[in-house]
Amino acid sequence: MDDLLLALTVPAVAVASGVYAVCDCRRLRRDPPSPYTRRAARLAAREAVARAEELVDGAYAALGRLYADPATPLPAVSGLPDSTPDRGPSRPAPARKP
Repeated sequence: MDDLLLALTVPAVAVASGVYAVCDCRRLRRDPPSPYTRRAARLAAREAVARAEELVDGAYAALGRLYADPATPLPAVSGLPDSTPDRGPSRPAPARKP
């Protein structure tokens, strides 16, 4: 008996969710949401875009020098010369003991 009830719960849940979806669609057709709700959603979307633009602008202001014109030379890192002369292949590292 317990197996039968368990087997019937899946179709019962599927039918109940279908009935709920049909009733919800009919309710929305009969009484659509107010335009103020749509307007509030549009205003919230605009505000989110404005915040994202501010965030990107702030990040670019902080890190803009990394995106400099490629024609301009970058400063040397940690005071080392820009390049060292090539002296041929280096010696292999000594083998490590396990």
